[in-house]
Amino acid sequence: MHYLTNLFDALDLGSVQDMALRLLSVLLCLTVHETCHGLAAYALGDPTTKSQHRLSLNPLRHIDWFGLAMLAVAGFGWAKPVQVNPNYFKKPKLGMAVTALAGPLSNMVLALLLLLATKLLFNSGVQSYWLLRFLLRSAMLSIGLGIFNLIPIPPLDGSKVLFAVLPDRQYDLLMRYERYGMLLLFALVMMGAGGSFLTKAMYGVYDFFCSIVGL
Repeated sequence: MHYLTNLFDALDLGSVQDMALRLLSVLLCLTVHETCHGLAAYALGDPTTKSQHRLSLNPLRHIDWFGLAMLAVAGFGWAKPVQVNPNYFKKPKLGMAVTALAGPLSNMVLALLLLLATKLLFNSGVQSYWLLRFLLRSAMLSIGLGIFNLIPIPPLDGSKVLFAVLPDRQYDLLMRYERYGMLLLFALVMMGAGGSFLTKAMYGVYDFFCSIVGL
């Protein structure tokens, strides 16, 4: 019993709670991102995500557990990709671009809503440190996730938007080797390439959104 008491006293409960909030933020941002990919594809005529029960805000339907752990700990991670069949789209390349763009766009809208909620709660006298920290952290993470996914390197969403303007032959070739882009992306992240630019972009958008909501 004495051992358990010493162990409990040694725990940094602030760090444990902070990690829990970080995981909640990651779950929220990734779930909204993937769900909106699915909703966009479904709206354009692709029933794949609906048949796989991915049109849901249940994070368990979207989470890749290793990717979640990487994002929470290292700041670089991923969710389970939404499967899209472009053959259902009237204009496949355009449909893929719109579906891809829906993810980052949803993260920007989510960030705005979180910052607005922070503003309203603060003005109403709510001074819960952990709640306000969760909202602000989630907003920042959502912005970062949205910007990161706009990088035009496969399999990130920005590549599908950029590739949509290519001729069909080049488009098909690049999409065929899309999975190898993850290796390049991982290497760039490990080397810290573009990190400074992404950080500045993230804080720039964050400050802009704060000014919009008056925070």
